[in-house]
Amino acid sequence: MKCEVSNIALLPTTHGEFEIQAFKQQGKEHLVIKTAILKDVPNIRIHSECLTGDAISSIKCDCQAQLNFALDYINKYGGAVIYLRQEGRGIGLFNKVQAYSLQDKGMDTVQANHHLGFDDDMREYEIVDFILDYYGIKDINLLTNNPKKISAIKANIVKTIPIQTKPTEQNRDYLNIKKTKLGHIL
Repeated sequence: MKCEVSNIALLPTTHGEFEIQAFKQQGKEHLVIKTAILKDVPNIRIHSECLTGDAISSIKCDCQAQLNFALDYINKYGGAVIYLRQEGRGIGLFNKVQAYSLQDKGMDTVQANHHLGFDDDMREYEIVDFILDYYGIKDINLLTNNPKKISAIKANIVKTIPIQTKPTEQNRDYLNIKKTKLGHIL
């Protein structure tokens, strides 16, 4: 895999002091937000971009809550968030808004994706393997609720750490669909 890797820079946040590094692959730029020291078995969160949740604080999903949980956890126990630029389960921002419109008309997230001609989840995780190899990481504790992430990466998962967030009235159905149709551990 051809990938360009940036220098490391310091990143002070409301969650703590981190280092940040970018990985550019086929026009997509992904980030690693990590503690300065990575243990032999670091805690890793693979987080897919969610502009509406992460940046705009939408409560239609639990993405921002999961990212905040992961950053706090990693600040406390060490590790990294691998932030992947694959908006809307990999369908892109434009199509995500189209799916939101269909959800406003009664479809759930999976039905909306199918109506637009997409699979349930279009995300890919090959770049994660490259990033973990780049840092020499073979064993991880994975912060996730998503079984697809567990089976998609090559690293040895020593422990899976579920991310429990508090449901809102606005995301309760969304979380139920993640559990019942996508097999998430909630």
